Amino acid sequence: MSIKVMLADDHVLMREGIRQLLEFDGTISVIAEANNGVECMEQLLSVHPDILLLDINMPVMNGIEVLQEMKKNISVKVLVLTVHNEVEYLLKAVDIGIDGYIMKDAESAELKKAINCIMQGETYIQPSLVPALNSRLVSRDIDKGKINSLTNRELEVLIEVANGMFNKEIATSLNISERTVKNHISNIFKKIDVSDRTQAAVFAIKNNLIKLY
Repeated sequence: MSIKVMLADDHVLMREGIRQLLEFDGTISVIAEANNGVECMEQLLSVHPDILLLDINMPVMNGIEVLQEMKKNISVKVLVLTVHNEVEYLLKAVDIGIDGYIMKDAESAELKKAINCIMQGETYIQPSLVPALNSRLVSRDIDKGKINSLTNRELEVLIEVANGMFNKEIATSLNISERTVKNHISNIFKKIDVSDRTQAAVFAIKNNLIKLY
């Protein structure tokens, strides 16, 4: 029995090429295609693929948004197939909960290997991406330790610093003295290992302590 695959990619030629590649030996069949994220979600409600091959860069709704929406009520194995080798994209996809991540310039044999591994209940990350992912995960664990070392008040002050507030504004906002704010900031810098407000703000943004709009 062939593996049922759905393709979500906004490039028609890419979908045609992948379809031909996957269906060549008869072990995989492409049962549906989507040109954007909204079409992908609509298709998933009516077709039931074993695996969704999902691009990240799509119009209307991108691949990350599709993954986030799927987690609400759709359970399908997902293999991200993308041009993005930046670890942040991979990390975001892993956090949401993917089954595989592979680059579009991978060889056809690796793509089929990824699909077969996923069908067997395994997770497949393209080997060339694993070192960067592991390094980022280690770094994030270290950052979590730093965040956990902050008191609730220090965390509040750090967030205000990251939002661009000056000491006087922070003091007013938190109903504390400027001297206390300065002491908190000094302690924060030591605990998260930064030397200025800009680095502290970057730390807060990188660790999702504040959201950028």
